[in-house]
Amino acid sequence: MANSTTKTSFFLRHEFAIRRFHSLIGIVPLGLYMVIHLTTNASLLNSTETFQRAVYMIHSAGKALPIIEWGGIFAPLLFHGILGIWIAKNAKLNTSQYRFTSNRRYAWQRWTGIIALVYLFMHIWHMHGWFHFGPYLDVIRPLQMASFRPYNAASTLAESMNQWGGFVWPAFYLVGILACVYHLANGLWTAGITWGLWISPAAQARASKVSVVFGAVLTVIALSAWWAAVAPGPEDVANMRTIEDRMYKANVEAGVISDLPEKRSAAVTPDTAAASETDVPSDQ
Repeated sequence: MANSTTKTSFFLRHEFAIRRFHSLIGIVPLGLYMVIHLTTNASLLNSTETFQRAVYMIHSAGKALPIIEWGGIFAPLLFHGILGIWIAKNAKLNTSQYRFTSNRRYAWQRWTGIIALVYLFMHIWHMHGWFHFGPYLDVIRPLQMASFRPYNAASTLAESMNQWGGFVWPAFYLVGILACVYHLANGLWTAGITWGLWISPAAQARASKVSVVFGAVLTVIALSAWWAAVAPGPEDVANMRTIEDRMYKANVEAGVISDLPEKRSAAVTPDTAAASETDVPSDQ
């Protein structure tokens, strides 16, 4: 017995704790961040100003932002995703033999997890590039990656959706965010079982209803965020850029943000910025 225990893998020897840690990270910080992120993006439907102010607030962390991103988002995502792939690979799906709802949800949780992971890796690469390293960015930006600029948040978000023909990214993001929403909503239900919060059939039925309502609300928010990104046309983007340039000047002067040209769109040069400022009435 002692020999068999020492020969088993680290995961099998600590499976009880690892699975609970895996489910916890999926909710906090990843699930919580996803809700905040989608809600922030959906605020673009209200106005460019609303969305840009939210982005300014995030980037007011300054030099601490990479630590927050890697400690609170990217590292947990890598752990949750890699372990999730291992779990999905070793999952014994039996939906063809037993067509119960719980079996289908078990299978969908695995499939949506894989889809969500691919989507998130591509989303981060597409918008942020993963690493803020000059020579690396010089290579990927001609491929239209790392296309988001936080100080031109609305306009560069909308422009990025029109890359690659204007239909590839909207379709990709639609599938990806819906997979993320299902994976989180159903994950709340499965995490409660993992942690022993709802064990009886009656408790699981109640928790299932809560998860469905949460998933429905989050779907509305997610679709709003998606539409806010894909709906603007070239004229809308131009108007967004004018508003962003005005807000940038005002917030730099107020000390809300630092004057960091690398966080602005490549299309914004000193000449174009000066021109846009003279075009906007000073009382706006």
